[in-house]
Amino acid sequence: MALIRIPGLVDPHVHLRDPGATHKEDFITGTQAALAGGFTTLLDMPNNPGDSIVSPGALSRKITAAEGRLMCDVGFFYGASPDNLDTYSEVTRDVFGLKMYLDHTTGDLNIEDLATIRRIMLTWPLSKPLCVHAEGRTLAMVLGLLPSVGRGVHFCHVSQQVEIELIRDAKERGLPVTCEVSPHHLYLTEDDLPRLEGFGVMKPPLGRGYDVDALWASLDVVDMIATDHAPHTLVEKKGQHPPFGVPGLETSVPLMLTAVHRGRLSLDRLVEMMHAAPHRVFHTEVQPETYVEIDDTRHWNIASDNLYTKCGWTPFEGMPVVGAVTCVTLRGETVVQDGRVLPLPTAGCFTRPVA
Repeated sequence: MALIRIPGLVDPHVHLRDPGATHKEDFITGTQAALAGGFTTLLDMPNNPGDSIVSPGALSRKITAAEGRLMCDVGFFYGASPDNLDTYSEVTRDVFGLKMYLDHTTGDLNIEDLATIRRIMLTWPLSKPLCVHAEGRTLAMVLGLLPSVGRGVHFCHVSQQVEIELIRDAKERGLPVTCEVSPHHLYLTEDDLPRLEGFGVMKPPLGRGYDVDALWASLDVVDMIATDHAPHTLVEKKGQHPPFGVPGLETSVPLMLTAVHRGRLSLDRLVEMMHAAPHRVFHTEVQPETYVEIDDTRHWNIASDNLYTKCGWTPFEGMPVVGAVTCVTLRGETVVQDGRVLPLPTAGCFTRPVA
């Protein structure tokens, strides 16, 4: 065993389903999964079923629901809506950014009107991140708006070759753009769908082989690795119309450590994308005496029977990986020992941006 210590990791894109869909995941199980995966801070998205976080009241209810139920630190995003621009000043202190959905996804927050999109981009404070779900043409449209609106954006879960090429071009032209890529878009393609069936249904959808190759070849353009942890039950994913999303909190680090083992990136680059960059972009709180120990030599196969996520499955079932989280210390308290989350009182807290 070769133990290496790295900082507590930050996942800037998760869906903990609490409140509104706690049969899929809740704050307790989701943050347990996070710790098992090496994450000590999560940023949770606003598209809660039935109670999307698009009003100060909904945000307040979500903060209250999280009280005393967090194993790691969790912060929230606010949801963009045509009708809530006048509420921004009431929530900016409590959220890490605004999430704008420009393509079909889980929930009812999709925005299609160009004038509304531009108005949102102009209204949300320049000092706060604006995260965008945009695919293909809509991503190109957002890039085209940036000189007009005079602000930066963060593109979530980039998955296509043309998208990463557009982002590279935008960065080379000096546009204020950051982006993230999810491990399932680095390791899976549409060729896996016959095997995965509903368990491979996600948004953005799995790409082609050349999309995956382009993402790996463009890691120098990618700012962050984000899991887009989006759990659904086995029954739902086996149904006739499986919902979008896959879990990822417990598999992201082993998959990226495997890439390190194969020489596709360095461990320093992994830490940059999974700790330093999200901390820098989203202004997450520094956690003193917090670190993760990994065994970068352990060979094992991913298996659903030892997951903490409530949904209890993974699209990477049986995949061989190299590297594992062994211990996690959060603010001086050991919360994961020998790869298992310890049965301690909740060690996490609701967190706000520090700037």
